[in-house]
Amino acid sequence: MSKRNVILYIAASLDGYIAAPDDDLSFLEAMALEGEDYGYQAFVESIDTVILGRRTFMWVKNQTGAFPHLDKDTYVISRKIGGSEDGVTYWPGSIRELVDELQSKPGGNIYCDGGAAVVNEMLRTGCIDEIILSVVPVLLGAGIRLFHEGIPTANLALLSSQSFTSGLVQLRYRVIRP
Repeated sequence: MSKRNVILYIAASLDGYIAAPDDDLSFLEAMALEGEDYGYQAFVESIDTVILGRRTFMWVKNQTGAFPHLDKDTYVISRKIGGSEDGVTYWPGSIRELVDELQSKPGGNIYCDGGAAVVNEMLRTGCIDEIILSVVPVLLGAGIRLFHEGIPTANLALLSSQSFTSGLVQLRYRVIRP
């Protein structure tokens, strides 16, 4: 059985923000080009599990009316809610324990969908195997930073890079563990 990789797939401004103040993601709209999904559909086909924070989950539901990955095993990290509903498991415990449990079972890759608090906790506990970062050609100057102070130093091996006509550059890294 091959290991199920945990992959962070996320977009950020050139100055490292995943959202402008007030959870504003409008800076991503300029990247929405007809027929261009930046490899997202192929990525989604490689995963069967999604992990994300409660705030991100609720934002997506509020913006779209429904969470788009309900066909996948979905784990929402939440200190306030436990149990399951509508195909979603609310996980109040350790993210490391969840990842260890998921990786002990066969399946596809695991998608870390954010938000920043979940990403940083997963980096801190060594859960993320790969990072696919889409760098959006904009400087926001403020908002929600992708990487927080205090995450451990990590070396990354570049697996691929691709530029798009929109100006977006997508970088794919493997996290190198000591």
